Amino acid sequence: MFHMVIHQCQNVKVQGVKVVAPRNSPNTDGIHIGESHDVTILSSNTTTGDDCISVGPGTTNLWVESVACGPGHGISIGSLGKDQNEHRVQNVTVKTVTFTGTDNGVRIKTWGKPSNGFVKDVHFQQAIMVDVRNPIIIDQNYCPDNSCSLQASGVKISDVMYDDIQGSSATEVAVKFDCSSNNPCTGIKLKDVKLTYNNQSSKASCQNAGGTSQGYVQPKSCL
Repeated sequence: MFHMVIHQCQNVKVQGVKVVAPRNSPNTDGIHIGESHDVTILSSNTTTGDDCISVGPGTTNLWVESVACGPGHGISIGSLGKDQNEHRVQNVTVKTVTFTGTDNGVRIKTWGKPSNGFVKDVHFQQAIMVDVRNPIIIDQNYCPDNSCSLQASGVKISDVMYDDIQGSSATEVAVKFDCSSNNPCTGIKLKDVKLTYNNQSSKASCQNAGGTSQGYVQPKSCL
């Protein structure tokens, strides 16, 4: 399931950790944080078959900086909203990170089912993507076991900033916001984003997402 779990903790600092697992190893998350606050992860390197860092319900005041990820599934907030009553995720900063050959870069994923949870005040800053399949992605239709078909996610996502995200996408759609029809994403901000596909322009896709862009943004914003 996880290499390292920080659960129901406060005032934790993780620094200089190296996690190594095969690319094809399932459920090998590197570091998982849940029901915790005031957690800092610094100068760490994660190679896994799942999320390099996963952020679960009840996480507040999380700071991640100078982290390398790849291969793996990227850095994920979620999955969230599996349960009806779920604690919030708020005030998360992910800064100065490098993703190499990962399935995702910076991701927020929620189950497609009713929930009263929310995600708010998230900052993704200074990220470098190297051949990442989904460099920037919000997926609110996460449902691996098909138990929530035709349902909309109840998790409310708001005030998420993507600032200085550069590099290459392994697929044409480099920015994907697939948000809930019941609770559209609001306050999404793109600033100084440059993601290419095969050394050419990439594309963006938006569903039920609202926000703004400033500075140079490529692919062209669909917000």
